[in-house]
Amino acid sequence: MISHCLAFQARHNGQNYVFALLTGYRDPPAGVTIREGLHYNPYFTGGAIAMPQMLIDGAVEYEDGTPATEAQMGKDVVTFLSWAAEPEMEERKLMGFKWIFVLSLALLQAGYYRRMKWSVLKSRKLVLDVVN
Repeated sequence: MISHCLAFQARHNGQNYVFALLTGYRDPPAGVTIREGLHYNPYFTGGAIAMPQMLIDGAVEYEDGTPATEAQMGKDVVTFLSWAAEPEMEERKLMGFKWIFVLSLALLQAGYYRRMKWSVLKSRKLVLDVVN
């Protein structure tokens, strides 16, 4: 069985694809025939998918009273799978902010050093004495 977590990393805009795949089950349009055991989902390549519809309104009960709609459950599943695909993402982003802060301090220090080192040469006044 292939994990949906891989779809987040393998596809461009993977979170939206998995959400559309989980919530996109429809009746087939007129003229489209689906084989026995397959279900129509326009977001799946070919439109026929063997996985039945997993999310049904009211299937779970949230403690805070949030309505258990298909879209809400799909969002929750996608959020969890996104975290499961990259559990270190928050730590990596925090490390990125730390690096940006340190590098900006280093840039300010380098700019100050450059200004102090070259200020003597840039502010020097050259006087030419003409001897007759």
